[in-house]
Amino acid sequence: MNVGKTLFAQVMEYVPWKNFGRIIERHNDDAGVRTLDCADLFRVMVFSQLIWRESLRDIKACLLSNQAKLFLWG
Repeated sequence: MNVGKTLFAQVMEYVPWKNFGRIIERHNDDAGVRTLDCADLFRVMVFSQLIWRESLRDIKACLLSNQAKLFLWG
């Protein structure tokens, strides 16, 4: 039984989201984005590093295999 926060949630607590948002706005990086905005893409890349994924295809296969367990990260 999981008691407390996951490792991923603990790592995400250290991200300065206000600064991250300001950088995204300054560079207009979310302009024209359809599926994953910059913050979501960052979360996916951090998650993939934590579970030792080696390629985008590997990340996609892992996420699709656990699709029922995915939830909104926002």
